[in-house]
Formats: sequence, structure tokens, C-alpha cells
Amino acid sequence: MDLGLSKPVRAIKALAPPFGLRGFGPADVVILALVAGAAGAVVVFAREFEAPFLQAVQIDLRAAAVPKYTLYSLMRGVLALSVSFLFALLFGYAAARSRAAERLLLPVLDILQSIPVLGFLPGLVLGLVALFPYRNVGLELAAIVMIFTAQAWNLALSFYNSLKSLPDSLRDASKMAGWSPARRFRELELPAAAQGLVWNGMLSMAGGWFFLMVNEAFRLGDRDYRLPGIGSYMSVALDQRNVTAMGQAILAMVVMIVAVDQLLWRPLARLPRRAAVLRRRAYRSALRAAGPLQRPLQRPLQFARPVLTLHRRVAFGHPAVVGTGVAALVVAVLAGGGWGLWHLVLLLRQLGPRDWGRLAGASGLTFARVMAAVALSTAWALPVGVLIGRSPRVSQALQPVIQVVASFPAPMLFPIVILSLERVGIGLGIGAVALMVLSGQWYILFNVISAVSAVPEQLKDATAVFRLPALATWRALYVPAAFPALVTGWVTAAGGAWNGSIVAEYIEAGGTLQTTTGLGSLISVATARANYPLLAGGITLMSLIVVGWNRFVWRQMMRLAQSRYTLAQ
Repeated sequence: MDLGLSKPVRAIKALAPPFGLRGFGPADVVILALVAGAAGAVVVFAREFEAPFLQAVQIDLRAAAVPKYTLYSLMRGVLALSVSFLFALLFGYAAARSRAAERLLLPVLDILQSIPVLGFLPGLVLGLVALFPYRNVGLELAAIVMIFTAQAWNLALSFYNSLKSLPDSLRDASKMAGWSPARRFRELELPAAAQGLVWNGMLSMAGGWFFLMVNEAFRLGDRDYRLPGIGSYMSVALDQRNVTAMGQAILAMVVMIVAVDQLLWRPLARLPRRAAVLRRRAYRSALRAAGPLQRPLQRPLQFARPVLTLHRRVAFGHPAVVGTGVAALVVAVLAGGGWGLWHLVLLLRQLGPRDWGRLAGASGLTFARVMAAVALSTAWALPVGVLIGRSPRVSQALQPVIQVVASFPAPMLFPIVILSLERVGIGLGIGAVALMVLSGQWYILFNVISAVSAVPEQLKDATAVFRLPALATWRALYVPAAFPALVTGWVTAAGGAWNGSIVAEYIEAGGTLQTTTGLGSLISVATARANYPLLAGGITLMSLIVVGWNRFVWRQMMRLAQSRYTLAQ
């Protein structure tokens, strides 16, 4: 079926010179060098998988070793991000298109994102090392999976919310045009979610660096599982108080983040704008193919004052195909969950009433710190995100700066922040909130920017035509437009704060170990002492709190965002 796109395509092809006649220029040299460098990096990193397994690998603190360690860490982050994007697309599509899959997958995601990284790490490291006792494969896979757990959840939620918030008029037009599910996904659903995926991809890459030192220099009791990388380099430099090596690690991180921004995220940031143009063209083509029903469906495209729609119908997809996949997933989840639950119960039975009392009191303090961190993060990230997102020029100018600042591993800054707060008389009990803000604030900022950047230009123009005051414009357009993404930011920011509590409440600063009462510190202490029953109790309690809050608070706000705060397009 020709939907009106063949003529522009033929015109573009006519203007493009034949491939073999184009001159070989400097850009080709740069591209070839990058491809060759990437291939060489893959080969070098692949050798690490086959390297003999050794505990406490010796880390070379000389400057000459920094590029190699930075390359290893970058490869782990890129591999984990690739898996995270694939997971987000599969998860978001299944959860948005099938009510049965939604009921299963969303609670699973709640549980997975609520369990802290250190909760996954001990069992995963021990299990994979046991599977590969003589090679580094197990330890490398454990590090990549841990980085994945810090990257995947906000991507999956962003894609899911984008699909659920897609106006019904667009879906109806594509169905009447006879589009297949694959074409609808390629030309409608994926372009609609591109803005959020790109910005959350930047944030996921930043989240992967957060626990870099923990992943590459993991300690369990008296055993040291260390991988060569910039995270382990920084960890050893901190242990030895080698200021020169610390500076080299920080410089290497900044250079790596800037390079990733320029070579990966800056080109990708242009795709959502192109995707929006393609989506509008595809939508109009679908309307033309829909025949006499196109007039009612064109109303959302008319130039009108901003309004909020109150409609939301659930799309079910293909029940037979999705149902079979869901059934297989249910069986796998139940089998693995049953085995893990039995061993978890055996560990929890070893805890006494006194242990549970300590865990309950500590969880209350950490919960208060997490909510305070989310509130403080929202107080500055929401207005700043709207200001940046409403102007493409400002967004492009500030994107590299935001990317560098957000991607820098916050735990590297934690000792400096704690020592600075101590000088003004603020202890770790309150200072931990500041550290949790560093852990979760970027999730809110990036989601708000992505949502505001996607507001149609005709709605912005309408506010000028109707001469709405600035405050009314914010209240009627920008804040409602940002609200669905803001809820996603709250969910992931709270998860980041819970994860950050493990480092924020148990930290070495100024050569001394500082702790404050909280669930994060109890988990850290249990990990350091290899106290598996207490570790299991802390992880279980933290998971129950986060899942319960997600279920009864965040989920209700997400439904509100999907039903009321969907901008008609």
C-alpha cells in the first residue's frame, strides 16, 4: 500500500550520488578509525573473559594503566546498556499490550528494582564463580548483570508509560489503515517513545557508573572479588590515599563520559525530532487511507488551546501470541521463585525478634530519608527540567554538561560531601539525605526534560495566541505534560535513593568509617561480615517496603497520569 511516502523517498534517492562515486574524505578516516578502535577494544576486552580467575587482582596505579582500565569499564557499561534497551522494548511492549502480562510484569519489575545491588551481588557472584571456577567469565558476567540492574528499570518504565500514554486516535488511525503490529511498532509506538528512551538511556548509563567501584571491587567477608577497571582503580586509590591516582581516575571518567556523549548520545538526541516528523507523516498517511472517517480523527491535529484528555482504553494486542509467552514466563518465574523462596525462608528463620526489631527501626529511618531526598530532588529538578525542555536550543547547549555531571559516579564524591557537611556541623544522619539526592535527582530531571521537549509546537504557540501568563502556562501545559514522566522519575529516583542508602549510611570518609542507623547501613554491615541471615532480612524488608509503596502510591499516580494527563495530539 502506498501511503504517500514513495515520492519523497524517490526524490531523496535521486539527489543522492552513487556510493562508489563519493570522494574519500577526512570523515571517512575518522569513521574507519572509530570502527577499528571499537573492534580492537572488543577483542582486548574479550580476552578478559578467558583470563584465569584470581581473587584480589593486583591493580596498577600508574598513569599508563588508566586507559586500559577505562576501556574495560566502558565495555561493561555498553554491553549492559545494550541488554537494557532490549529488555526495555520487550518488557514495555508486553506490559502495555496485554493485561495479563501487565499484571505479572509490573509487580516483578517493582520487586527487581527495589532489591539493592548489594542484595543481588553476593549470590550472583558466588553462583557464577562456581559455574566458571577457573576463568574470569563468571565474575565478568556478574559485573555486567549488576550494571544492567542499575540501567534497565527506568528504561522499561519509560517505554511502558510512553505506550500507555499514546493517544487512542493514533492507534485507531493505524488500525483503520490496516497497519500490521510490526509496522505500528516501527512507525508509531517506537517514534513516540524515542524521546524518553534517549534521555533515559543517558540516565541509565549514568546509573551504571554509580556502583562502578562496588561492582569491580566487590568484597564479601574476607574474600575480595576484583576486576580490572576504572572503578577498582579508584577503589584501590582511595584505600591507599593516593591523591594522584584519584585525580587520574576522575579525569579518565570525565574524558570517557564526554566521549560517549559526543559519539553516542549527541547523534541519538537528534533521532526523536526526526522520529516525530516521521510519525506525523505516517499518521497523516494513515488518515488518508482510513477514508471517510479521517475528519473526526484529524481534530487532535488542529491548532487549538491546550487541553487534557480524560480518555484511556487498554489495548490488548494479540491474546493468543502474548498469552503463550506470558504462560511460559509465568512457569519460569514460578519455578525460579519457588526455589529462591525456599532458601530465603531458611535464612530468615535464623533471625530472632531482636534482629527484626532492629531491621524495622532502621527501615523507618531510611524510608524517611528516601522520601526527603525525592522531595528535595523534585523541588529543583521539576522547574529546571521544564526550563531546559521547553527550549531546544537550551537543551542542546546544556545536554553535554548535564550528561557529564549526571554520569559521574556519585560515590566518588560522597567522602567530599560528608567532610564538607561535617565542617558546618551536619552529621551523617542528615548528610545521608544529601547523598541520596545525588543518587536519585537525575532520574527526575531527565524524565521531565524528555517529556517537556516532546510537547507539540502548536500547543506552545496556542499559549502565546491566547496570551496565557507564564504561571498559567506552566499550570495548564508544562506541568501536566511532564506529569507522566515525572511519576516515572519519582519511581526510579526513589529506587536510586534506596540503593544509595547502602553507600550513604555506611561510608569511609577522611580515613574513618562513618555509619548512621538505617536499613542501608545494616545491609552494608551484613555484607562486610558475611552475615547472610541479616542480609536476607534487610533485603526482604527493603523489597516489601518499596513494593508496597509502589503498589499503593506510585501505581495510583501512574494510573492518574495515564488517564488524565495525556496531551491530545
